Amino acid sequence: QVQLVESGGGLVQAGGSLRLSCTASGDIFSINTKSWHRQAPGKPREFVARIGSSGIARYADSVKGRFTISRDTAKNTNYLQMSSLKPEDTAVYYCKAEGWRGDYWGQGTQVTVSS
Repeated sequence: QVQLVESGGGLVQAGGSLRLSCTASGDIFSINTKSWHRQAPGKPREFVARIGSSGIARYADSVKGRFTISRDTAKNTNYLQMSSLKPEDTAVYYCKAEGWRGDYWGQGTQVTVSS
């Protein structure tokens, strides 16, 4: 089992920045990919960014150039640096870990961007 704990959400004005953190514990050696997803009210959960074991990152077109995913392997933590935030970025952000034993989700952290 893998446990994921997100932090760093909050309320920010449009154009501002936030950094989300996701710390993993448990069977972390089974994980090969970590990603961030988000779900706005009334909408399905959508992919935001992913970083694989090689360190290669992928982004949704809607956040490319504004968001950066990174990791600190020593801390078992990955980060989502969000800049130039827009009201349409408002959502609950979820961390996900994928590995050979299964997929795991965090509890989510709310990000609200005011106009």
